[in-house]
Amino acid sequence: MARLSLIVTIIAVALTCVFAEKELYTDRYDDINIYEILENDKLRAQYYNCFVGTAPCKTADAKFFAEVIGEALQTQCGKCTEKQKNLLDSLVDWYTKNKPEEWEAFIKKTIEKAQNKNA
Repeated sequence: MARLSLIVTIIAVALTCVFAEKELYTDRYDDINIYEILENDKLRAQYYNCFVGTAPCKTADAKFFAEVIGEALQTQCGKCTEKQKNLLDSLVDWYTKNKPEEWEAFIKKTIEKAQNKNA
């Protein structure tokens, strides 16, 4: 009986770990129009500056994405919803094609933040 109890406990812990890893970011801001932001120089600059920390985040969605984008990039969007994966893919695609030097600066800043967090 004790052995069965131990097996059930082990299975419960394993399932808890599996489900804990599947925790996703909130989908509250999934319906933003990424193309509208990317095509508008002023709006794109606001988001970019928010993400790299050179200006305050002016909207709730910018604050949210600024908080999670580094982790999302590092984990290959492990906690992203499908819409968030598409948003990130669109962001990466646009920046690597249109503003590669800004993208490189963003990646450098993201790596620095991660290193400081782990230090």
